[in-house]
Amino acid sequence: MSRGIYECVRCGHREVIDSSEPVLENGCPECGGDMVLVGFEAGAENAPNEPSVSQRIPLHTVHPAALPPAVEAKLSEFYVIEPRGVEGNVFVFEVRDVLEGDFERVLRELEELGYWAALKRRGGRVLLYVFPAGEVREDNRWLPWVFLIATIFTTFLAGYWLSLSYISLLDEYGLPGIRNPYVNALAFSISVMAILGTHELGHKIAAAYHGVRATMPYFIPFPSMLGTMGAVIRVKSPLPTRNAAIDLGVSGPIAGFLVAIPVSIIGLKLSVPVPVSMVPPTGGITFGENLFFMFIEKYLVTFPENSVVFLHPVAIAGWVGILVTFLNLIPAAQLDGGHIARAFLSERTHRYLTTAVGLVLIGMSFLWVGWLIWGILVLMMGAMGNPGALDEVSPISKKRIALALAALVLFILSATPAPISATG
Repeated sequence: MSRGIYECVRCGHREVIDSSEPVLENGCPECGGDMVLVGFEAGAENAPNEPSVSQRIPLHTVHPAALPPAVEAKLSEFYVIEPRGVEGNVFVFEVRDVLEGDFERVLRELEELGYWAALKRRGGRVLLYVFPAGEVREDNRWLPWVFLIATIFTTFLAGYWLSLSYISLLDEYGLPGIRNPYVNALAFSISVMAILGTHELGHKIAAAYHGVRATMPYFIPFPSMLGTMGAVIRVKSPLPTRNAAIDLGVSGPIAGFLVAIPVSIIGLKLSVPVPVSMVPPTGGITFGENLFFMFIEKYLVTFPENSVVFLHPVAIAGWVGILVTFLNLIPAAQLDGGHIARAFLSERTHRYLTTAVGLVLIGMSFLWVGWLIWGILVLMMGAMGNPGALDEVSPISKKRIALALAALVLFILSATPAPISATG
């Protein structure tokens, strides 16, 4: 069997494995990420006494190969470099001068020749790593649509359940409002799907802009009060630059937030206030407030003082969108905020930050038990690390610094320390 050289798309770990599959999903022994085939060890056939398929062979057993002349010529157009060694199919050069500052162009033109590159700063030197480009498996065309339809169904059911509770409150207090549960349920489902879908579409557009391969959004159906656990896209190739990492991290939260704004305003206009004296002190669920909702309630949709506001399902959808923005912008691990933070921090410093954030979230569990779960998840994701961009040398543009600051403001506005609490 051919012995392939594999590299993890998440953490960059490389080793030789007795396989010729293009992608070994979740095969990285370091972080559990996908291992992509980037080349073959010289001497493809195994001897009878060689290790079994499942056995891993250290990288130092790989025989050096020559870099194609076309690739060397292309590199000379972009950099003044001196060779510093070869590890398997990874060619290491020290960069003396940069002739092309657009690393995305460098990566794009090298990929046309079948190679990828990484630009790193090591011990005061700028090193260029050149290695065979990995093959990316095509997406399943039908699975995203199956998940989409299932999530529409589960969010509609969740909206129907929320609508029944809302209508019963209208009847109990004799208040005007929309009493058709199907209309309310459909409005909730559309609102949630629009916020989550726009969030992931923002990521998808940013990925396409920077030439990063990413799947279509996968909505996650879940039978709960909200009907979903959110949506994700899977990035299948490395982030080229720190600017790209910031764009991908910021694009989703900003896009989703822009949809959550009108949804929240419309939902609050449909919500009903009831005097505190008429509301039983026990037996309900309280949704935690954030600065953005407080601003709306003060300047755009005012309610009488000393009243309890019963949220329309659409308002709950908007609230969920704000909470999703906050959770995604937590500056840790491989969350959106984590990618933004990693653009400014070294891998070691980012790992320390992730650990600190995880412990803080666990400590906040006295405010909401869900923070305990989130803290543990952050620590688990942090153990996988965040490899950052391929180019960690080129400076971050002023526009991206402004975007990162905008993300920080958005994080503060959407912060919800105690998302859900029960009364009584």
